[in-house]
Amino acid sequence: MSVQIEALFTSALGLQAPWVVRAVRLDTAKHRIDFDVHCVQALLTCPVCGAASQKVHDRMPRSWRHLDFFQYEAWLHAEVPRVGCAACGKTTQLSVPWAREGSGFTLLFEALALTMCRDLPVRQTARALRVRDKQLWRRIEHYVTEARRKQDMSQVRIVGIDETSLRRGHDYVTVVHDLDAKRLLFCTEGRDHQTIQAFAQDLHAHGGEPTAIAHACMDMSAAYLKGATAYLPNAQVSYDRFHVVKLAGQAMDDVRTEEWKTEQARVEEALGHLTPKQRRSVMWGMRRNPSGWSHTQTEAMHWLQRANLKTARAWRLKMALREVFANARIHNQAEPAGAELKAWISWARRSRLEPFKRLAATLKAHFDSVVRGMLDHRSNAFVEAMNGLMQQAKRAARGFRTAANFMAIAYLRLGKLTHLPASPFVPAVALSAGVTTHRVRSQVPHETA
Repeated sequence: MSVQIEALFTSALGLQAPWVVRAVRLDTAKHRIDFDVHCVQALLTCPVCGAASQKVHDRMPRSWRHLDFFQYEAWLHAEVPRVGCAACGKTTQLSVPWAREGSGFTLLFEALALTMCRDLPVRQTARALRVRDKQLWRRIEHYVTEARRKQDMSQVRIVGIDETSLRRGHDYVTVVHDLDAKRLLFCTEGRDHQTIQAFAQDLHAHGGEPTAIAHACMDMSAAYLKGATAYLPNAQVSYDRFHVVKLAGQAMDDVRTEEWKTEQARVEEALGHLTPKQRRSVMWGMRRNPSGWSHTQTEAMHWLQRANLKTARAWRLKMALREVFANARIHNQAEPAGAELKAWISWARRSRLEPFKRLAATLKAHFDSVVRGMLDHRSNAFVEAMNGLMQQAKRAARGFRTAANFMAIAYLRLGKLTHLPASPFVPAVALSAGVTTHRVRSQVPHETA
């Protein structure tokens, strides 16, 4: 190979002395291009003790998958020197600047894979890069672990705690988000109080202090409350309004289901003139905001609101609780929010609807935490949104083989990790950039009027 071509590919691959490209083999039939890289120095520095001018003991052949060159799959091959050090007496293989030790991919190839896995399912990325998905999972776990080890949590003050399903059944992971920085802080298997202990330990390991957590937003989980009380001692617990209203929706559905099954005569008397489609519209209309009702749902709900049914009372109770939370978001004051919530609890306890009586007792038992969740616009809405993205990624990937895979991809996409490899693709600079051009004046004289 000519000196000019050797220098061209050495520069294109980003190699520096003592590494140079010695040969390039293009096989169009096999759709690949192979680069033979060579270390030209005979005396090297010992990687262990740093002694200079040590002899090469032998050379070990190694190969790495690189970014594609044009449409061809590219591979780097090198006989990596092992340095026999006379100073420390050890024989050690030299590290290559283009790849991690033990990896069969170059650093740039791994950076590209991580960039793609942030947006695409890992299996789809593996097909696009023509590798096995297990190879990508190992790289994701390695880089995520290294990036999390360097993550700074010293400024974390407000956290959101929630659970999300790992797979169908009862396999769950607990996720903790920084609600100020909008990032995933911690993820672990399980949903008991020990998951909060594990978070507190991880927070401390990353420069944070569990005693510095001032606010924890969560659902009404007794296990999470126990964990927060024990391991986040200074955190004010607030119950997310999303979960409170969700409990009211569940209570409403329980009332409707029970009444429509056991008191069919009263339901027929009140809604018997409705068509089956309108009956279904009642169910869906009760679950949606009035602003989102379709024409059919609006007509069906018109009749329900005028019916003397338990279902109608349950719907009014749910909508009234939503209004209590909406008012609190407007005035953002604890005293009127507490007064409105007490009034709603009193109404629910007198409603003679068992699901709402139970909900009222629950809210009364956690009254202060519920009121705190009504104020300052703090909620787990961001956590719920991120959990939705995690579930969307899980469905796109048709599940994850292990919990470690699920948590690794969650950190990669939602953790805002700042110590991950950057994308190898950057915009090219235009050829004319930095070149000053001078406009040539026309030699034709201007015409006079």
